[in-house]
Amino acid sequence: MKKLTFVAAMAIAAATITSCGNGTPKANLKTDVDTLSYAIGMAQTQGLKDYLVQRLGVDTAYMDAFIKGLNEGVNAGDDKQKNAYYAGVQIGQQIGQQMVKNINHEIFGEDSTKTISLKNFMSGFITATTGRTGLMTIEQAQQLAQTKMQEIKARETEKTFGDNKKAGEKYLADYAKNKDVKKLPSGVLYKVIKEGTGAIPTDTSKVKVHYEGKTIDGKVFDSSYKRGEPITLGANQVIPGWTDALTHMPVGSTWEVVIPQEKAYAERQQGEIKPFSTLIFKIELLGIEK
Repeated sequence: MKKLTFVAAMAIAAATITSCGNGTPKANLKTDVDTLSYAIGMAQTQGLKDYLVQRLGVDTAYMDAFIKGLNEGVNAGDDKQKNAYYAGVQIGQQIGQQMVKNINHEIFGEDSTKTISLKNFMSGFITATTGRTGLMTIEQAQQLAQTKMQEIKARETEKTFGDNKKAGEKYLADYAKNKDVKKLPSGVLYKVIKEGTGAIPTDTSKVKVHYEGKTIDGKVFDSSYKRGEPITLGANQVIPGWTDALTHMPVGSTWEVVIPQEKAYAERQQGEIKPFSTLIFKIELLGIEK
């Protein structure tokens, strides 16, 4: 999950600002989405008071007025109480609907019928902004928001790309039946095309390789052979399945490597590579760079 800035995160609250008055909605954490919403609301308030005081000139004695202004969405005023109220409006005007759509798209993909709970977001947001004791600390909320977002995003992605995951599992099972196929402890499968006799890289080595990558349906998505020259890369700066293979290959080897989705890009879309894709690579280890 990308870390949200304070101002960006406040956009998530836009749709319900006008309906909340100047109070704090009561959190109701029945589902993972409810919990995620509350956690995001609380987690993204770090630096808010400094922003209000230093950038907007808000007197923190008037935080209730700020919350009212935040919830109603109006323009800034000049006296301290109005300034606090209108500062909330000014922030509300910055946020709109765009960030809500972006956050929902990141979690739920193309399913526009689903959204985070704005009520629970606002509960966490206002609780932390006003310095009240919440259902978790800001530090806990930041960690929980990241964890829950990853969990929910993975579940939602699997609903769309579950067949892709199953196809990969079947391919791995069938491939493993070949007598010349070997398996690394990580679950990565490989077949030796050419056995080298050189040194074996460590995970901190820089290696020179030629390679071709394709999906299980045979579609090539990347190839150094087509570009006409090998590449140099860090053995630990690639997907985990590559690292596992490279740190078992003697220099001079050429392997066909089949990488389970969880050792590749898992639920992430990567260019032409769909989520949960099992990947096949021809890897030719040419040398270890100093």
